[in-house]
Amino acid sequence: MSAALFFEQLLNGLQFGLMLFLMSAGLTLVFGVMGLINLAHGSLYMLGAFFCAAAASATGNFWLGLIAGTAAAAAAGALIETAILRRLYTRDHLDQVLATYALILILTEGTKIVFGPFPLYLNTPTLLQGTVNLGLTEYPLYRLALIGFGLAVALGLSLLITRTRLGIRIRAGENDREMIAALGVNIRALYTLVFALGAGLAGLAGALVGAVQAVQVGMGEPVLILAFVVIVIGGIGSIKGAMVGALLVGIIDTMGRFLLPRAFGLFLDPSQATVVGAALASMLIYLLMALILVLRPQGLFPAHA
Repeated sequence: MSAALFFEQLLNGLQFGLMLFLMSAGLTLVFGVMGLINLAHGSLYMLGAFFCAAAASATGNFWLGLIAGTAAAAAAGALIETAILRRLYTRDHLDQVLATYALILILTEGTKIVFGPFPLYLNTPTLLQGTVNLGLTEYPLYRLALIGFGLAVALGLSLLITRTRLGIRIRAGENDREMIAALGVNIRALYTLVFALGAGLAGLAGALVGAVQAVQVGMGEPVLILAFVVIVIGGIGSIKGAMVGALLVGIIDTMGRFLLPRAFGLFLDPSQATVVGAALASMLIYLLMALILVLRPQGLFPAHA
């Protein structure tokens, strides 16, 4: 195993973690502020990817597609919150789970009707094609841009939450929604805005990832599971926790899939080492989550600490 290959996989894990952060940041905001379990968050990720691919194909411009995908997911989120989810805030979590699971089915079939059942492919923008020499290895420029973009969005979101009036209202809503409603804040408008922000972040993640994998129906569900793992590890409602949890999950998952088969290859034949290593690698993040739940049930950086 060369240092160049190790470094490349580490960068892949960092890129994967930052895309997971975009997905999980919106999910943790919605759950922390609104107390809503949104299983349809992965479908908004899928919508962002599909609208981005369709708009980029129609206009020939990736950046217009990126804007279209993010805006479409945010608009869909606002519509879903206003028309459906607003009626569920005082209901049991089981009702929320059932309703948002139904939304998964509706959005999945709707996507098939609008875009067709076949995968779409999104080309990397010309500006970000090629590789960059990082000393140890040549690394794809687009993946490097994803790392920078993820860090920039994380910084912007952190500043929004900590330095703006909207951020103050969001943090107040996490702690005591009845009090801020009594102080004159339009709690319904705040909820719609928070949900649209979370949906837009999910759509943005889907649009960005669409250039490195096929855009297909159902692509959001595996990422949704990982996003829930992230917010459990980081702490529900915490942007800092989402960032730390996403980086942990991204790097541990990627490096586990890279290192474990090689480690088992030292004393097993290659085919067995690949099977056993891949199976154990897929368990690592869930073992980490279980350990965090045992030692720190509220997560590493709980919002109300």
